[in-house]
Amino acid sequence: MKNLGWVHVEAFLEMMSAERGAAANTLSSYERDLGDLHGFLNGKGVRLLEAASADLSAYLSSLAAQGFKPSSQARRLAAMRQFYKFLYAEGLRTDDPTGVLDAPKKGRALPKTMGVDEVGRLLEQAETEAQDPAPGQLQRLRMLALLELLYATGMRVSELVSLPARVLDQDGRFLMIRGKGNKDRLVPLSPSAIVALKLYGRMLAVENAANKVPHESPWLFPAASREGYLPRQVFARDLKNLAIRAGLTPSMISPHVMRHAFASHLLANGADLRVVQELLGHSDISTTQIYTHVLEERLQQLVQTHHPLAKQAKKQE
Repeated sequence: MKNLGWVHVEAFLEMMSAERGAAANTLSSYERDLGDLHGFLNGKGVRLLEAASADLSAYLSSLAAQGFKPSSQARRLAAMRQFYKFLYAEGLRTDDPTGVLDAPKKGRALPKTMGVDEVGRLLEQAETEAQDPAPGQLQRLRMLALLELLYATGMRVSELVSLPARVLDQDGRFLMIRGKGNKDRLVPLSPSAIVALKLYGRMLAVENAANKVPHESPWLFPAASREGYLPRQVFARDLKNLAIRAGLTPSMISPHVMRHAFASHLLANGADLRVVQELLGHSDISTTQIYTHVLEERLQQLVQTHHPLAKQAKKQE
């Protein structure tokens, strides 16, 4: 004789297939996950049809205790929710016990970043190569300008490579960047970025004059691409090659990692999170909060350095 609890699971799977067109892999996943729940509840003497919220919560806790990742726990919870909603809709239950269950919190991975020394080595390598007057100097000056601008502003690589040529006409310490949603933001430039930009601009003008370019490109970093400017993939590739020449691990370096380095280094040196949000062009502060681990480290150092009790403890050591 079939277990009555499992009969309901089979009815649920049939509904998912016939009415919702669930794929075979999805049905197999539901069957496997509900089978695991069924086994857990049987071990507790609880029928699948009659499980309470506390029983299902205990099951999720057991998954966590076994070392299941939050994503795996969330998948099991999704299967449970679908199943018990089906039972409620069919009149087999008068409530949905999954309604009060919280999804497991997924830990947000910290972004890869670079240390100040690593950024320094990369910029030093780019500057040394840019000073070489051998053929191809314009490309080397371009790389230096790209890096200096990226580290000075933390702009997105798509924003960087598509900067307009009129940037060269600006004679200030600030740069206007058009970001997502065509929103403009003003970011300050470092002295080294200003110098690198001017050197690149002069060389670009010389090259254009020597090659008798009839119509100058509207882009700061022109290229023979569909868009007319340097493809971000090309910049990313050249950056990794530069990292190799600087003695750094290329897999750990990308334009996006440089953007993270910009944000992390600012926060580590006392910048306000809201200011960093504005500079990065984040519309929501929650996006910028991936860097709060940097703030936590800095706050801990501040307390250990300046708190009276911490000072007293150091004297007693």
